[in-house]
Amino acid sequence: MSLESRLVQCGVGRDTHTGGISLPIYPSTTFRHPGVGESTGFDYTRSGNPTRQVLEETLADLEGGARGLVFASGMAALTTLFLHFSAGDHLVVSRDLYGGTYRVLGQVFAKLGVMASYVDTTDAAAVAAAIRPQSRALLVETPGNPLLGVADLQTLGELCQNHGLLFIVDNTFLTPVLQRPLEFSADVVVYSATKYFGGHNDLCAGVLIARTAELGERLYFLQNSTGAILPPQDCWLLLRSLKTLSLRLERHCRNALEVAHWLHGHPRVKEIYYPGLPGHPGHTLSLEQTRGFGGMLSFRVDSPATARQVLKKLRLISFAESLGGVESLMTLPAVQTHADIPEPERLRLGICESLLRLSVGIENPQDIIADLAQALEG
Repeated sequence: MSLESRLVQCGVGRDTHTGGISLPIYPSTTFRHPGVGESTGFDYTRSGNPTRQVLEETLADLEGGARGLVFASGMAALTTLFLHFSAGDHLVVSRDLYGGTYRVLGQVFAKLGVMASYVDTTDAAAVAAAIRPQSRALLVETPGNPLLGVADLQTLGELCQNHGLLFIVDNTFLTPVLQRPLEFSADVVVYSATKYFGGHNDLCAGVLIARTAELGERLYFLQNSTGAILPPQDCWLLLRSLKTLSLRLERHCRNALEVAHWLHGHPRVKEIYYPGLPGHPGHTLSLEQTRGFGGMLSFRVDSPATARQVLKKLRLISFAESLGGVESLMTLPAVQTHADIPEPERLRLGICESLLRLSVGIENPQDIIADLAQALEG
């Protein structure tokens, strides 16, 4: 079946006992054994739960991977993945990435001897130059956060294969509906499922998808050992949300493109970052490796004062962190999502206090534009 149909049908037919269309929630923390040395396949819910198993199998199938694992947050997923590495290992990482990833690498794993270099992953030559003998992986966010840079996954996948690096792609902004990193030789795909997978700003979750069963088993060992699992109730809620993912993304993409075109002509908007615009440096590459441009965009206004005015005057759009929900959200990355990046580095990247990030929701696009218009006009 198509991806769209598989999303809608996720969990259907899995309750063979009653035939329930909606998958049951199994809140049990422990399970009875038929006898000594025998198991139903479930022993203790940290190690495995029927509701979580269906979700993990669904996500692996949607991505085309061998093993899916779900966690209590996107950062829990990334932290578990980073535990795969050892003291002395070196990672090459996108510099245009979520501030929380920067924080956990710089303030937690650096103390454990896992080092990272941050490079412009839209420049394959810069990535190649950053590789050391100690390098073990390349972590790419594409499109980047918050500047929406687009990395060439095909070229970077080949580079990782040539250097024996684990190729990790954070695909949170696009999901497998719009971009499928495993088709470009990625070894692990990462998601903050809080975002588009959950889609309603009411669920916190993370996902790892492994290309091979061997790597999936290693990541499962780390998940089971450290315990940052997603509870059964949240697994069920995420399964329910996945059913409308394709439909929601269709509207997110359409709205974002319309909003981006409107912002592009506004006198108080100095720069706009959205791969769907022909002037974006990653536009042509996006046409080749994605099935849509997504619902995220950023724009730079004429001053920090204007940015703060916009945030204060918003009515329909909420001034809030996070992204990917049906409701439109706007944030100021320099003081919120990316505040943990040192100021000199933020400014070098262009993450200043005039830069606003907009997660375009599924409201009527004219209502979103009207709210932006009145906020910009003050």
